This record gives sequence, C-alpha cells and structure tokens, in this order.
Amino acid sequence: MNRNKNSILIFLPKNDFNEEEFTIVKNRLLKAGKHVFITSDDHFICTGNKGMKVKSDTNFFNINENNFSALVLIGGHGSRSYFKNEFLHKIIKRFNDAHKIIAAICSSPVILARTGVLNNKKATCFSENKMELINARIDYQDKNLVVDGNIVTANDSHSAMQFAETILHLTK
Repeated sequence: MNRNKNSILIFLPKNDFNEEEFTIVKNRLLKAGKHVFITSDDHFICTGNKGMKVKSDTNFFNINENNFSALVLIGGHGSRSYFKNEFLHKIIKRFNDAHKIIAAICSSPVILARTGVLNNKKATCFSENKMELINARIDYQDKNLVVDGNIVTANDSHSAMQFAETILHLTK
C-alpha cells in the first residue's frame, strides 16, 4: 500500500480557523482510515473561531508534498491573513506541480486564486469573497462545491461533509 495515498495534510490558519469545517473534515477523513496531519506556520497551537486549540504536527516550512495525496486548506476569518503568504503559495504550487489533490473551503479558495492554480479553472468560495475570484478572472461558480481537475473548492461549513467525501473519492 502506498502510504502517501492515505496521508492528507490539513493546513490551519494559526488563528480564527473555522472549527466546524475542520472538525467535520478531519473526523470524516479519519473515519475513512486516512492519516491526517496538521500544519500551520506556527508549529505549536492553532486557535479556532470558538476557542478550540489544535496542535500542529509540523510547521509548513518542513512540508514535502511527496508524502501526501492531498492538501486541504480550512477556512475561517483567519485564512484571510494568508491571502498574500508567499511561502504558503509556494507549497500550494508544489502540490499542484506534483498533481496532488488541493482542496480549499470557505475563504481559502482565494489563497488558491492568488497562487495561480485556479487559472482557467472553475471554483467557488465563501460568498463574501466571490469578488476576489471574479477579479482574478477565475470562473466563479455559485455552487456549494466545485471540482475542476485536481482542485476542489467549497463555499462554507454547510458543504464540509460533501467536501470531505469528495476528497475521499479523489484520493482512493
């Protein structure tokens, strides 16, 4: 068995990540037998929008995309502080260049747009951020979930279970 087929990396903003999205996605992936690893730019503790504390397994400066089948970016207000984070953009580009699944929910699809991996692709995001995608000339879709090639985007926490199921399907 190829271990990286079962290993999924979840990026959490160090502050104000969406706890509901994270919990639903992580629990569904674990229930399906996936190995879930948490990363952030802060190696210690990430704090959710309602105070949940999550210890990251590694900071994102140590990520090797070849160890994972997918990169999942959880949203929330905290993801906005990563819209212009060049190091995270480089990691996303490396995952994309390696043809890995890249999944982003809520506000985090804007990060994908800023890296260029959504160029010539359809995508969705949290409604408050849709102009970010439109202004970046991304084919914005007013849908709960969009899959285009190796990219999965979802609009908000109400789509989190469908988002997780789609990631599972694509990483079989």
